Amino acid sequence: MKFPLSILTLFLLFYTISCSSDEATTSEVEETTNSTLYFPPLDSSDTWETTSLATINWNETELENLLEYLEEKNTKSFIILYNGKIVVEEYMNEHNASSNWYWASAGKTLTSTVSGIAQDEGLLNLDNKVSDYLGTWTSASTEQEDLITCRNLLQMDSGLDDTTGDDVSASNLNYLADAGTRWAYHNVYVKMQDVIATASNQTWSEYFNSSLKEKIGMSGAWISLDDLNVYWSNTRSMARFGLLIAANGNWDGTQIVSENFLTEATNTSQDSNEAYGYLWWLNGKSTYHLPSTQYEFTGSLIPNAPDDMYAALGKNDQKIYIIPSKDLVIVRMGEAADSSNFALSDFDNDLWEKINAVID
Repeated sequence: MKFPLSILTLFLLFYTISCSSDEATTSEVEETTNSTLYFPPLDSSDTWETTSLATINWNETELENLLEYLEEKNTKSFIILYNGKIVVEEYMNEHNASSNWYWASAGKTLTSTVSGIAQDEGLLNLDNKVSDYLGTWTSASTEQEDLITCRNLLQMDSGLDDTTGDDVSASNLNYLADAGTRWAYHNVYVKMQDVIATASNQTWSEYFNSSLKEKIGMSGAWISLDDLNVYWSNTRSMARFGLLIAANGNWDGTQIVSENFLTEATNTSQDSNEAYGYLWWLNGKSTYHLPSTQYEFTGSLIPNAPDDMYAALGKNDQKIYIIPSKDLVIVRMGEAADSSNFALSDFDNDLWEKINAVID
């Protein structure tokens, strides 16, 4: 039977549109499924879904080179999450999944995040003076001290002298420049923990535990070491925190810290150091400063890493890398890869060369 041309044309057009629509719907479903973040349950640190390198088309032959390099460089643990699922999890150098290790300055980002939670809950305002919460807390004049806001503590531009060591008692916190005019890596950020304790009428650890730790199933504790307050946990707890931040502050449908705050925290926060947010290090900027120097370096913080990466970085190469464009969270714990360092070293760039060989 012959169909008139116009009817046949309409039939073919309808069939093509229908098939295209079905394919688009299928594609959209697959895309949604593939991009959905997985969150491990809160009640068991041993339960965490995995995915294989083959499933996501990563280079399995390069993984051995990466792991050998990590072990040679004094690594204790290493995790890669893709869309929240574990792709790589390795322990070495007498470390295991139950072992606790220090976050060092990578834990600064815990303080940043809890500051955002406290502001979200209306307990404090980052634009308020620190002295509104702590009274007199430095050796600066009242006028100089009143320039320092909570936000300045998170930005590392309080203007207080960074050469006097980690002691944050009032007598050791000396005025050097007006707040907001000079970036310097300084332990004074820890005063935000005192601000939060005062504003919440709890101890810092109590508020941290109830507002963040327990809500995402972390283990670990804050331990005082000399003048420092350092977080210790197992590696999966570090990965849980990284996953929360990668998910824009939302843990499996519950908003723990506002996305607006995290957007501020993970973008340039002040004019002096492009590569610094609210205690987060930012890749892909045109210039950067490093701890213990006022020299401005040209170029990206970690050239081999993706430009949109931001990171929690701590002494002796404690690291959380978050890469939104690749749906990745990467954690490294251990001793210093080469020599002792505050946050960054050549190891970061060399490590990313090895990571790229696996994921690209």
